[in-house]
Amino acid sequence: MGSQRKPVIVRKFSRDWCAGYADQNPGLNPEAMELLDTGGKVHTVSWDQVKWVCYVRDLNGGDPQNPERLLHKRFTVRPRTSGLWLRMTLTDGEELEGLAANDRSLVDGVGLLLTPPDTRSNTQRIYIPRLAIQTLEVVSLIGAGARKKTAAEPQPELFGSMQADE
Repeated sequence: MGSQRKPVIVRKFSRDWCAGYADQNPGLNPEAMELLDTGGKVHTVSWDQVKWVCYVRDLNGGDPQNPERLLHKRFTVRPRTSGLWLRMTLTDGEELEGLAANDRSLVDGVGLLLTPPDTRSNTQRIYIPRLAIQTLEVVSLIGAGARKKTAAEPQPELFGSMQADE
């Protein structure tokens, strides 16, 4: 059974960041998110300060400038995972792409949960508050769509009609 809090790095628009643990769905509170820092203190961060929340593998990334190690912000090829391929420009002008689930989470809640282009990096998921998004574009719908049904051909008889001789 997994923990309710996952390791995150919260990047603010002030280019400052903080590391800690947050809920799996941080958008439950519409005003602010709760962050349990590595020292055990609970902080509330207002959504208008948050650029993104990166769910990471390791909190101690080693790089103080880019602890989330989010190097690839765009897909180089078409993703193979199903979902909505989104491209967005944040309010500070930075562009980012990701895959979102094709469900009600796109219209409900405080933000969007995305799978980043490089899932092998430290960042596994990115939560972007709606307040941080300036423009949003759906690039493509990827996944198993409705398959076309072919017209059923009549089954050929293998033995012909077998009638009993009278």
